[in-house]
Amino acid sequence: MVEKAVLMEQTAVSRALMRIAHEIIERNKGVQQLVLVGIRRRGAVLAEKIRDNIQSIEGTSVPCSDIDIRFYRDDLTTIADSPVVSSASLPFSIAGQKVVLVDDVLYTGRTARAAIEAIFALGRPKLIQLAVLIDRGHRELPIRADYVGKNIPTSRSEQIQVMIPPYEQQTAVKILTI
Repeated sequence: MVEKAVLMEQTAVSRALMRIAHEIIERNKGVQQLVLVGIRRRGAVLAEKIRDNIQSIEGTSVPCSDIDIRFYRDDLTTIADSPVVSSASLPFSIAGQKVVLVDDVLYTGRTARAAIEAIFALGRPKLIQLAVLIDRGHRELPIRADYVGKNIPTSRSEQIQVMIPPYEQQTAVKILTI
């Protein structure tokens, strides 16, 4: 893959996550009954950053954790011939809560669908919202994000790379050509 462009650097990513935090607070009229659930891997890190931003704005912390959605995906047969399905778990109840799922990139919508299924396996939330750093289009399912850091129209021959510590040494969003 060849790097085509750097779309966002650390400052732009930080601004986008702060804006998303403000939008979450505004749309939910505060943080009562609000929980953040990051989709592993990078979504979990982004959820923590949004939680920290909400805490700096509101002066109160919201529950935040991450969820592994691998076994809720609809492409399990490509992962393994006989996958072992394990249930998701969170250190808090989502029953009756406003759940904000957080992910790095929204593409086909299949990851978001799997995360929603994993959340419902844990209980019945009051509502589920979706926050993503990047929306690149090409939806295959009727899913849209409630909060978007940046819309980046792409071709299918391009890939979005979200770089964020601890997985990379820098914070950036790049577009790569395949």
